[in-house]
Amino acid sequence: MKKTLSTLMMLGAAGMANAAMVTREVSYEIDGEAYQGMLVYDDAVKEKRPGLLMVPNWMGVNENAAKKAFRAGGSEYVVFVADMYGKDIRPENSDEAAKAATTVRSDRDMMRKRVNAALDVFREQADSVPLNADQIGAIGFCFGGGVVLEMARSGTDIAGVVSFHGNLDTPDPDDANNITMPVLVLHGANDPFVPDEQVAAFKDEMRKADVDWTLISYGNAVHSFTDPTASMPGKAEYNPVVAERAFGAMRQFFNETMAD
Repeated sequence: MKKTLSTLMMLGAAGMANAAMVTREVSYEIDGEAYQGMLVYDDAVKEKRPGLLMVPNWMGVNENAAKKAFRAGGSEYVVFVADMYGKDIRPENSDEAAKAATTVRSDRDMMRKRVNAALDVFREQADSVPLNADQIGAIGFCFGGGVVLEMARSGTDIAGVVSFHGNLDTPDPDDANNITMPVLVLHGANDPFVPDEQVAAFKDEMRKADVDWTLISYGNAVHSFTDPTASMPGKAEYNPVVAERAFGAMRQFFNETMAD
């Protein structure tokens, strides 16, 4: 990560009243391989607060992911952006991102191992940042939305997961029987990358496993509706109204699932 990232992020947050956005790189290893995630939080608030493990879209850990993390976390959460690819893999275009994401999606055991390792690393940061490690949820965007659902299917025990316009498919729907947490899916009703058949299969999966789940389908929204950089009209496109509704639904969800 470039050293200028923290400066850029703090400048980007300068217009937010009383907010001091801080980003901090966190290096760690999985099976001897180097990874680098990123902590994002409001340093103006000193009290311990809940945490959100965030899996970004297929572009991985970058400046856009940091901005998304701060929008999600604000002053209410400490966010840790997970590295799903490895420190040396930083996609610069959609072709490189597709290759990296496909590698992870093709091996769900590896996917689950990497995201759960990032969760462990996040919890370890509680001594250095204002994080309440006993109150952690997970969120993901697009590719990352699918990852946090696989995290839930792996049996991880946290406050809940929220998928923003993520893929809903899984190789083994019976793995939903491992889910112990509430699940919230925020879906664009016109998303061509997550067709109605996939949505129906997901609903059936959740029902059969008796999961505590909610799916909100937003009309007039396609893929990537929370991403201001999305630029595929009718396919992957930012919708500011729906984005605000979705982040509001996320906050309401965690207010409930993280309640003392």
